Amino acid sequence: MSVRKRKWKGPDGTEKEAWMADYIDAKGLRHRKSFTRKRDADAFAQKANVEVREGVHVADSDTVTVTKAGELWITSGEAAGLERSTLDQYRQHLDLHIVPFLGSLKLTKINVPTIREFQDTLRENGRSAAMVKRVTVSLGSILGDAQERGLVVRNAVHEMSRRKKGTTKKERRQKARLRVGVDIPTTEEIRRIIEHAQGRFRPLLLTAIFTGLRASELRGLTWGDVDLKEAKLHVRQRADKYQVIGMPKSDAGQRTLPLAPVIVKTLKEWKLACPKSDLNLVFPNGEGNVEWHANIIKRGLHPVQITAGIVKATGEVDEEGKPIIRARYAGMHSLRHWFASWCINRRVDGGLELPGKMVQERMGHSSIQMTMDVYGHLFPSTDDAEALADAERRLMAISGARVAQEAKKPNKNNQ
Repeated sequence: MSVRKRKWKGPDGTEKEAWMADYIDAKGLRHRKSFTRKRDADAFAQKANVEVREGVHVADSDTVTVTKAGELWITSGEAAGLERSTLDQYRQHLDLHIVPFLGSLKLTKINVPTIREFQDTLRENGRSAAMVKRVTVSLGSILGDAQERGLVVRNAVHEMSRRKKGTTKKERRQKARLRVGVDIPTTEEIRRIIEHAQGRFRPLLLTAIFTGLRASELRGLTWGDVDLKEAKLHVRQRADKYQVIGMPKSDAGQRTLPLAPVIVKTLKEWKLACPKSDLNLVFPNGEGNVEWHANIIKRGLHPVQITAGIVKATGEVDEEGKPIIRARYAGMHSLRHWFASWCINRRVDGGLELPGKMVQERMGHSSIQMTMDVYGHLFPSTDDAEALADAERRLMAISGARVAQEAKKPNKNNQ
C-alpha cells in the first residue's frame, strides 16, 4: 500500500495533481484511487490496508450500484419464497423511493451521512415520517443482502441504527396510542353491531369480534380447523390480498382459540347455509372461493355500522349538498383491537396472573413486547374483577339473546 503525488498536464496544457492510493487486494489485483488531499488518501490507505488484511475489502470496481443491488435483493426475496404482497412492497420502495435518489451511487459510496441526506431528501419530497422509516429499513436490507454477496463491507443503515439506539423509547412515547371510540369500538358499539349484523357477513363479524382473528385469517379459515364440539378454533393458514392461501404471518400466528357459546351456535347455523367448495372455507364468497377483503369491508363491516347508527360526519357534502356520512371504523382491525381490549379488561380462564401473556397468545403476536407496545395502556390500573366479570356477563347475555331470537325465526338461506 502506497500513497504518492501524481502530476500531469490536461488537454488544455494546465498542470494538475492528485494524491494516489496504490494497493493490491486479497485477490492479487492492483487498484488505484485518487484524492485531492493527502490526508484523505492516507485515511483510505490505512482503512483499505486493514480490510485487505482481514479479507473484507471491496474495491469500487468490484461493487455495483444501488439499483443493481436492489434488483439482487428482490431476487433473493423471490428465492426465499416471500409472499407476493411483501415483494410488491419491496418493489415499490425500490422503484419509487430509493432508485430516484440513490440508484446511480456505488454501494461503497453509501455511508451514514449519505443515509441522513437521503432521509432529508425523502421528507422534502413529501414522504411521511412513517414512509421514510420503512424505506430506510428496506435500504438496510438491500445493503445487508449486498454484504452477503461480498459487494460491500459495511451496512451504513445498521451503523446508524446502533448510534440511534437510545431514541427508540422516545419514538415509542411519541407514537399515538389507540383510543376507544376512535381506533377501538366501544362496548356499546360492539353490542349494536352484534344486534344489527345480518346476512352472510354476520357469522364472520361475530367470529372476528369474539376471536380477534386478522381479516386474512378469517378469509383463510376452513371448517377442518373449527371444532364446534370442543368449542375451539385452530389458526393454521391465511389468505393474502391476492387470494393465495399460505401460512400465518409468524410461528406465533399458529394458535388455538376457545370459542364463546354464541360463536358455536352461530357457526353451527352458518355451516348449514355456507357455500360448499373444494376449499372448505368457513367464510367464502358466494361461489365458495376466497372472499375479497374489500367485499368484507364494503358489504359487511360498513353497512352494519350505518344500520346500527355507528357513523360519523366527514364535514364534506355530496353533489346535492347533503352531508357525507361514513362508517366510523374503516377496517376489520378495529374489531381485532376491541377483542384485545376486551381480553385485557376481563378475567378469563379463572383469573390469570399474567393477562399480558394471555393476550399475546390470543392475538398471535410474536412477542409480549409487541402486545404491550400496542395495548399496554389499556390494562386496568385497579383490580375490580367483579365489575369486569359483570361487563362480560352482560355482553354475552345480549349476544345469546340475539341468537335465541333468530332461532325462533323460520329457517332461511340468508346469503
